[in-house]
Amino acid sequence: MEIEIEIIGKGNLNAILDERNPKTARMIYENLPLEGEANIWLEEIYFDVPLKLEYENPSSTTTKGDLSYWPPGSAFCIFYGESQPASDVNNIGRVEDKLKLFSKVKNDDKIVIRKLNKI
Repeated sequence: MEIEIEIIGKGNLNAILDERNPKTARMIYENLPLEGEANIWLEEIYFDVPLKLEYENPSSTTTKGDLSYWPPGSAFCIFYGESQPASDVNNIGRVEDKLKLFSKVKNDDKIVIRKLNKI
């Protein structure tokens, strides 16, 4: 499941939702597009999404480039550096390149996640 992440006014990049938490990834994908206002915590960006999903295969760790869903806060999370989650997350995908774009994101920047349209 290929997606596009756009930081309005700053750029966009492509990512893939994977099978580590397949039910969570599928629910996110089926509800795209999603948008929200960025919150920054260390080297993580997160924002609320209107989905109430449960833990599937929770993990207390992430790797650089992981996309995750945080059930307690109904939040989509982007881990672009060495930060680790404050509590367990469902890891659902990966960003492979252009991670430096996320270091330009500020609190309240608008982020849109949509299905990648292939031409």
